[in-house]
Amino acid sequence: MSLRDMRPLRSEETGMSYLLTGEADAPLVVCLHGFPDIPRTWDPLTNALVRAGFRVVSPWLPGYAPSSLEGSLDPPAVVRRLLALIGELSPDAPVRLAGHDWGAILAHVALSQRPELFRAAAILSIPHPLVLRRNVGDFPRQLLRSSYMALFQLPAVPERVIRARDFAFVEWLWNIWSPGFSPGADYFDELKQCLRASLPAPLCYYRSLRSPEIIRELGAILQTDPIPVPSLYLHGERDGCMGVELIDGQERYFSALFKTVRLAEAGHFVHLERPEEVNRAIVEWFLAH
Repeated sequence: MSLRDMRPLRSEETGMSYLLTGEADAPLVVCLHGFPDIPRTWDPLTNALVRAGFRVVSPWLPGYAPSSLEGSLDPPAVVRRLLALIGELSPDAPVRLAGHDWGAILAHVALSQRPELFRAAAILSIPHPLVLRRNVGDFPRQLLRSSYMALFQLPAVPERVIRARDFAFVEWLWNIWSPGFSPGADYFDELKQCLRASLPAPLCYYRSLRSPEIIRELGAILQTDPIPVPSLYLHGERDGCMGVELIDGQERYFSALFKTVRLAEAGHFVHLERPEEVNRAIVEWFLAH
């Protein structure tokens, strides 16, 4: 049975639906997607990890159907649900973690908050939030790249913008974030179906960042000790969402082994654009840790 034929499983405790692949007793890898994306983004990596002897779970993040659209959708609250899901699926052993885009942000929070739950991590396309805060003032162009975030924090308007002309804005984001790359019409159809069933819930991630209380909670979590989990970071040098220049210096926020892989001629969705290189790097990292 292919990954596309799999039916989502459901965690009633967390309200999260997910795909689970691999032998039941194999070590677990948890893969977190971003926006605008779906668990299918991890299909190439999942195949590589299962061949290497891992079990892989790829959830729809809270707020993305068929996962629950209810409840708090700020990063600390979402991470609490993710940690509960990890506790369900691997109660006796730490797991490996992969995250892209919003999944990368959630990974940083989870690794900072409960490092003992993780053996190793692979983080893609969004560096540690504290290095972003340090570096963004030196690269004003990033403010333009990130202007969509301000749009998404507005009431009512972004839902209409995203839905207009059969989600043309979503395809536009993919095009400017990963220039010259498309995942294909079938992929976009599945992504649009998810967003059609989910909006406005995915925008709550962005809107939560307007809250001073949430920002303070995130800061308290991220400004603890450096992350003591061996971590691999991958970034495309043509990323139109997050400039590669903003990643410099993030190793200071990790106390365990930390490695950066920069991929030339790759954009934001680096794991789909350069799957052979990305899969090889992540599988080798997870096997080594």
